[in-house]
Amino acid sequence: MASSKKIMLTTSRNPTPRIRTFCNDLSQVISGIVRVSRGKMSIDEVAEKALEHDADQVVIVDRWHGGPCQIKFFRVGDSDLVSVPPIVHISNIKLQRELGVSKAKLASSLVLSASDTSEEMLKVAETFSEFFRIPMLSIDEAVRNSPTLMLFSRGKTKRIVITFMVEPKHVEVGPRIAVSNVEW
Repeated sequence: MASSKKIMLTTSRNPTPRIRTFCNDLSQVISGIVRVSRGKMSIDEVAEKALEHDADQVVIVDRWHGGPCQIKFFRVGDSDLVSVPPIVHISNIKLQRELGVSKAKLASSLVLSASDTSEEMLKVAETFSEFFRIPMLSIDEAVRNSPTLMLFSRGKTKRIVITFMVEPKHVEVGPRIAVSNVEW
């Protein structure tokens, strides 16, 4: 039986409203994501829920001191979740509403691009491209060939920043994710 290639997105237990909104923003801009409220589900129950939704992968946004702190990736096994590197540690997020955008729904032709070709940046971008099944193009190709872009760039602190842009006007629609560390 062929996989339907869905990705389930959920949170750690007891998410804050900010984390819920962040997950909703992500589910609006990345096609193929099924957003599920976790509630009191154990990790095994999360795996079962993923199978119910025909999801072969799971993303869990963990919390720390009320805000999102990690993005963890999993593949769905027969009855459990198998961790997939990396774990992305978040230093800050900006929600769509904080960027002045309300309910941005991006086109299904989302592509991914990295603004620099450092080894670290390319490794992270390629991993996201593979996990989320988003084609990776150069910025020039992305602007020419797709109305929406998941952009990996460097922030003021020289750390990786992930954001979503509408092209060709290059308007940021968010969410924006400032990465503090990537744990392989």
